[in-house]
Formats: sequence, structure tokens, C-alpha cells
Amino acid sequence: MLDLQHLSILREVDRTGSLTAAANKLNLSQSAVSHAVRRFEDRFGIALWEKDGRGVRLTQAGQYLLAVANRVLPQIDHAERVLSEFAQGRRGALRVGMECHPCQQWLTRVLDPYLRQWTEVDLDVTTAFKFGGIAALLGHEVDLIITPDPITHPSLTFVPVFDYEIILAVAKHHPLAGKTVASPSDLSSETLITYPVAVERLDIFTQFLVPAGCRPKRHRTVETSELMLQMVDAGRGVSAMPDWLLQEMPLGARAHAVRLGEKGIPKSIHVGLRKDDSDVPYIEGFIDIAKATTRA
Repeated sequence: MLDLQHLSILREVDRTGSLTAAANKLNLSQSAVSHAVRRFEDRFGIALWEKDGRGVRLTQAGQYLLAVANRVLPQIDHAERVLSEFAQGRRGALRVGMECHPCQQWLTRVLDPYLRQWTEVDLDVTTAFKFGGIAALLGHEVDLIITPDPITHPSLTFVPVFDYEIILAVAKHHPLAGKTVASPSDLSSETLITYPVAVERLDIFTQFLVPAGCRPKRHRTVETSELMLQMVDAGRGVSAMPDWLLQEMPLGARAHAVRLGEKGIPKSIHVGLRKDDSDVPYIEGFIDIAKATTRA
């Protein structure tokens, strides 16, 4: 029977030039190596070496088997390393789902150091689960969810990694630009621009307008932060967005931030995961990097 020991012996004899050196390399006795080779030759009725003066040279069968060894053994060595990396949590597949529009810009700062530190982990980021990521997490379609809205669930845990505040972005020439704090009634005559999210999931409604019994004159949605700020700058409306996003985007310099109420609307980006995965090293590594990621 052909096994890895025979291939390893043949490769080491070729590398070192002698049975003695090959035996030392394989941590075997020379007698054990010689017996293994002899049994192999007897079983298949071939010779692997033939005398060549004071030395030996491979027969045609030996040359063939050496070529097999040089192809197969590196693959076996690689497979063993991969399995070890799986056991150590250094290798795997990490699927990250996005559950908020502006989180994507923050996530790019996490991904750069993560990809450099966890080189053997296959990473996939999807926005296909926008505003429905909890079901994807529970259904094992993703391994992590980036969300500003954690929930209580016996199978899930949510780790806060980045604090921020929802502010009102207005054009610098807008009347509200003269205020540091806006009241709910200030928006009664305004067009409010938000991301395309259900009203019951928009903090400016649930934590600011609805409790005060107010609503904007008009509510419209746009897909991107860039378009949102372009419309604000053009005087087409005011927008609720994370303070850090306004500070970091180029168009943000052309807008003014107004606090929503005296206490503001504090928020945090959370990383949601299944409790059973909380001790997976490459998931722990992602959360550690996310916690260390500050504003640009």
C-alpha cells in the first residue's frame, strides 16, 4: 500500500542525498527507513534505487514516485496547516451584514486593519439585509450584523463599538443655522430628508417628533448620504444624520449641525452576533478592531 511515509522517505532521500540523512530528518532510524523501503519494493515488485558507482540513483519507477511525492506532499502539508488554522480560529469565513446606510462608511475603516491582520479569513460584506438583518443573523445567513438598533434575544448578543449622535443638518444660510438646538416644532414647516427606512425605525421620529406630537411639513427619502447633503446644501430640506458622517464628508463642510433637543439623540453602532460564536477568535478579532476604530 502506498502511504505518505513512503513518499516522505523518497523526497527526503532526494533532498539530503542519503538514507541516513533522510532518516534523521524524519526522526526515524536508518534501519526503519531501509525496512520501509524494502517492504514497499517487495510489495510492488520494483526497485526505487540502483547502484551508481559508490552512490545510488533513482530508477524510472523511483523518478515517477518522486514526482508524485513533490506534488502530493506540499498539498498535504498545506491541508494540515489549514486545519490547524481552523482549530486555532485563524481561518474561516466571516459574513457581515449591514443594517444601516451610514454604517458602511464607518465599516471601511474597520475592514482595512482586519483584512491585514486576519489574512486567512474569507470576508464577505453584504447590504442585502438592510433593515432586516436580525432574521439573517438568526438564520445563519450572516455571522455579524452592523446595526444602530440592538434588540434583546436569548440567542444573540450586541456589542456597542462606536458612539455618535443624530443631528439635524441644515444649509448654512438656513434660518435654523442660527440655532444650536432645534425643537420638534422647528421642523413643522420643513422638508425632512432621511434614508429610506420605515418611520418607526427613524430616531428623529421615534425619539424627537412623535413624543412631541409634531411632524415635518414633508418627508422624503434618498438612498445616499452624498445626495442627502447635496439637497440640504441646495436648500431643498433638512436632514437627520450621524454627527460623525457630517464631519467626515466633504459636503459636510457646507452644512451646519443643529442638536435635536437639549439632550440630543445619542446612538451607538453595535456588532450583533450569535452567542454561540462569541468565542470564535476571528470574530473576537473583528470586534476588538471595531472598538478601536475611532473617527477619521
